[in-house]
Amino acid sequence: MLLQECLDGLNIRSGLTYVDATVGAGGHLAAIRERLGAKGNLIGIDKDKTSLDKVAARLPDAASYIHGDYCDIADHLQSLGVRTIDGGILADLGVSSMQLDNTERGFSFLRDGPLDMRMDNTQKLSASTIVNEYQEREIADIIYKYGEERLSRQIARRIVSKRPIHTTGELSEIVAGCIYTARGTRGHNKNRSKSRSDRLDDSHPATRTFQALRIAVNSELASLEKFLHESVKILAPGARLAVISFHSLEDRIVKQILRQYAKGCICPPRQPVCTCGKHPELLIMTSKPVTASDEEVLANIRSRSAKLRVGEKV
Repeated sequence: MLLQECLDGLNIRSGLTYVDATVGAGGHLAAIRERLGAKGNLIGIDKDKTSLDKVAARLPDAASYIHGDYCDIADHLQSLGVRTIDGGILADLGVSSMQLDNTERGFSFLRDGPLDMRMDNTQKLSASTIVNEYQEREIADIIYKYGEERLSRQIARRIVSKRPIHTTGELSEIVAGCIYTARGTRGHNKNRSKSRSDRLDDSHPATRTFQALRIAVNSELASLEKFLHESVKILAPGARLAVISFHSLEDRIVKQILRQYAKGCICPPRQPVCTCGKHPELLIMTSKPVTASDEEVLANIRSRSAKLRVGEKV
């Protein structure tokens, strides 16, 4: 996703070290290695051991592979004796197509599978735990905070009344029924004319709830913040950080933290002499997020919400 844009954003140069912090299905990793050539180091990190093992088996010599959470990037790199990245770091957030298409992982509301949603299937907390054991208010807060769903309280109430819930299909039907009831309709108004952007923004009624549960299960937002701070610290001058986000919560965090590091003096505006000593640590390379082309969106509908932001260490 945004493959060419990522490669250009990273400004890949031979002989340097790059990190794909979210290997996924390995598409970006393979492309980075191809452009990097034989000279240069590439490190791949992913918390999904199943996905990582598949990529490592397919591309054994492309990179050094590490199973772990990208938020611990500094510790993972130190285990390889690497303390500074002079090339760049890439993170492609969210769920990979491999995970979505595997019904056993429980990420998709379009395919019936177990209520799981763990990116690292060695951890204990799963979507089933939240849905079937958390209190109604806790569930409502999760759906509202991480899914930005206005009907979070009604959905949480319906979920609790229908417990136990065992599959993604059951949960999807419960959430959709709740939303359709609140809207007073069993579907969208077919007579309403829609622009192309309207059609692209349409989504399944369970989308926000499933997003919220996935974020909560995997502590995605807290992990993202930690990853961004650690990445900026370990970048060498001239190295770049490229991040692809897929929803407003992620993009907001990426934008705010990049801006935080790009800001210089934070003294009061009327203070004649700077006493804080703060200097910019990043140069933002993308004044606004890079989005997928019309051609890519038509080829892969999941790319419609992808946003790429890039910063360079100064």
